[in-house]
Amino acid sequence: MIAKTEKEIVGLREAGKRMAAVVAEVLARVASGVSSWELEEVARTTTKRLGSEPVYLGYKDSPRDTPYPTALCISIDDEIAHSPARPDKMLKPGSVVSIDFGLSYQGFFMDTAHTLGVGQIDAKAQNLITGTREALPAGIAAAQVGGHLGDIGAAVEAIAKKYKLGIVKDLRGHGVGAAVHEDPLVPNFGRAGKGMLIPEGLVIAIEPIFAEGSGALIDQGDGFTYSTRDHSRAAHFEHTVLITKNGPEILTAL
Repeated sequence: MIAKTEKEIVGLREAGKRMAAVVAEVLARVASGVSSWELEEVARTTTKRLGSEPVYLGYKDSPRDTPYPTALCISIDDEIAHSPARPDKMLKPGSVVSIDFGLSYQGFFMDTAHTLGVGQIDAKAQNLITGTREALPAGIAAAQVGGHLGDIGAAVEAIAKKYKLGIVKDLRGHGVGAAVHEDPLVPNFGRAGKGMLIPEGLVIAIEPIFAEGSGALIDQGDGFTYSTRDHSRAAHFEHTVLITKNGPEILTAL
């Protein structure tokens, strides 16, 4: 989406505020012994209370696809993304948990993700989470009017190299705002000065996804979940960002 009017910008900001409120409620419940379904129920209840809709629930890429069964994607350890919540999917001490959520409010769509450690985590897990978290503001800072999408990818890639982490190159950021997934794709790697010029008003989801290993993925076989091929742990951070003449504005900031 390219936001061109003040009404659109106000709508995007309102959707972002509701997204942040839902995510804050969900993240506050992350603890050992909690089921992913308990987090799902919090997300659904809070979203409804705020007059919004969970956009992943029932989502299909094409008419032939099986509808996605939950509002949250809750990926644990070597799961990378798109893993549904289940009553028997429990959070355990030391696990790395990524929570991805999409919301719509009055026709405006938001997308965000956060990764947490459950209780005490080991040094490698902490390096993974810290590095992936640091890549998000680096990518956002590079998203400037008149710049290139490659500037974002190069900034994110530099942080991956700093922390010696693999980039999950098959999954990328994307346009958002009028739908949950739009053009353009926003890779987490690339060369500065290359790629599409960034216009004022562009709304994109910037989402570094890193792994302890190579970052190569496989389909887990449930029709939804992607996991790391080498079984290393993965992490995922994401914000929806509006590109303004004064710099990027994070719409989904907590």
